[in-house]
Amino acid sequence: EVQLVESGGGLAQAGGSLRLSCAASGFTFDDYVIGWFRQAPGKEREGVSCISSTGSTYYVDSVKGRFTISSDKPKNTVLLQMNNLKTEDTAVYYCAAVGISTCNDYVSFAPDFGAWGQGTQVTVSS
Repeated sequence: EVQLVESGGGLAQAGGSLRLSCAASGFTFDDYVIGWFRQAPGKEREGVSCISSTGSTYYVDSVKGRFTISSDKPKNTVLLQMNNLKTEDTAVYYCAAVGISTCNDYVSFAPDFGAWGQGTQVTVSS
C-alpha cells in the first residue's frame, strides 16, 4: 500500500523558513515522481514543485528562487525547503506521488492518478 506522510508544517513569520518532509512507503521510489501541491482557503489546489528519480525538478513560478525540493532516497523521503516565506504561501501542503518518470506531466496527472498524503498546514504571518 502506497503511503505518504507529511510533516514539518507550522507557523512562520514572513521572511522566515520552514522545511516540509514527505516520508514515502509501499512503492519503489525510483518509479515515481514525488512532489507537493498546496491549497489555500477559497482557492484552487496548486502544484508547487516535484522531483523525479533522476533529480529533475519543477517549480511553480511563484516559488522559484525561494523553495528547494530534494530527495533522500535511502530514507524514501522528499523534502521541501521553503525560504523567504510570504503570507500568500499560507495553505495546506500535500505530498503526492505519481507513477511517471518525469515532472512534465506531474501537475496534470497527480489529481486523478496520484497517491496523496493527509496534508500539513503552513501558516505565514506578516
